[in-house]
Amino acid sequence: MTADEAKKLLKDNDVKFVLAQFVDIHGTAKTKAVPADHLDDVLTAGAGFAGFAVWGLGIEPHGPDYMAVGDLNCISLVPWQPGYARIACDGHVHGKPWEYDTRVVLKKQIARLKEKGYKLYTGLEPEFSLLKKDANGKIVPCDPSDTLTKPCYDYKALSRVRGYMEELVASMKAVDIDVYQVDHEDANGQFEINYTFDECLTSADHYIFFKMAASEIANDHGLICSFMPKPFANRPGNGMHMHMSLGPVEGKGNLFEDKSDPNGLKLSKLAYQFLAGVLKHAPALAAICAPTVNSYKRLVVGRSLTGATWAPAYISYGDNNRSTMVRIPGGRLELRLPDGACNPYLATAAVIAAGLDGIENDLDPGAPKNVNLYEYSSEQLKAEGIQILPQNLHEALLALEKDEVLTKALGPIADEFLKLKHMEWVEYMRHVSDWEINSYLEFF
Repeated sequence: MTADEAKKLLKDNDVKFVLAQFVDIHGTAKTKAVPADHLDDVLTAGAGFAGFAVWGLGIEPHGPDYMAVGDLNCISLVPWQPGYARIACDGHVHGKPWEYDTRVVLKKQIARLKEKGYKLYTGLEPEFSLLKKDANGKIVPCDPSDTLTKPCYDYKALSRVRGYMEELVASMKAVDIDVYQVDHEDANGQFEINYTFDECLTSADHYIFFKMAASEIANDHGLICSFMPKPFANRPGNGMHMHMSLGPVEGKGNLFEDKSDPNGLKLSKLAYQFLAGVLKHAPALAAICAPTVNSYKRLVVGRSLTGATWAPAYISYGDNNRSTMVRIPGGRLELRLPDGACNPYLATAAVIAAGLDGIENDLDPGAPKNVNLYEYSSEQLKAEGIQILPQNLHEALLALEKDEVLTKALGPIADEFLKLKHMEWVEYMRHVSDWEINSYLEFF
């Protein structure tokens, strides 16, 4: 879209403000409302922010302003907020792209792919919990009748939130994000909306837009939309599965697909190389893709009340195998590691860096595991050489610190991420929980 076309869009829809939007290191949307007649300011110098006021931008109180410069390829109306538009922005400092901005970080990895003649397509699958507070202030599923032990695909539970879902889907479709499926997932109050895959930068932009829409429309309905990885201890958690394939920079096609694959997975040699890189760097990727203390309540080894956690714990891959870290639905990879708390730009950048390491070093992922790994004993896992993903944030951060391929690719934001997340772990370890009070207060 040109600047003139963007201005016409604003005028034709009586837009009063443009939200100059970027994300912090956690993937949380940040905005400034800019009067529509000042769009040119956002497209040139950018909307100014005090960098120290935002997590992870690497700017001290005495540092320069962080300027959010709009990307005309990503401007749209905000359907649930009439009179507003949104433009995704890249961070600039002193007139240059800022290496602590996660959208900029992703663009650098996209450029590395382009040098080799590839572009990455991703389809991000957001799972989320639709909740409310009961009379006692306790967080519970929004529908009190959503109580089945195994509620996946339940018609009643989906039907009873149809007003919210219809508005959410209409908002996405209004800005040409093609939603093609909506379902109730395997936890009470948990849902998933699927929309069409796209080039990875656009997919990340769409994911942030989706989270903005899902949360604000829920608020308008008196509900809470949460992407927290594990809001209920005995129920499956919220993932953000990432479907991936490489295409040529020029033209179309799926370079990950090869129907003559002797393994029967319809994957090309290029796909196996990329997959091998992802598996090799899985412990470090966990820190980026599952970036909170709570994330590892989702990635736990074991079962949930419904019979399965539906989350990966094992560094492995298999044919349509949902107990592995990477599922192969045919001609593409589905990375099941990321969760709803991840920054989609940073997670995608890290995955590209891992995949490129596999391509550049002709790595081999080994044989697929087409069995239910949830049923495997520790002895069976060891015998087959299947490693377990980090089981807490601290372990994942230590793996990221040691992973020179990922830390070098991500640049200085890797240090910023590690610093903030180590602080989070320390705060968690110092916190005295209700479980500790109940277990120990009168025990000794």
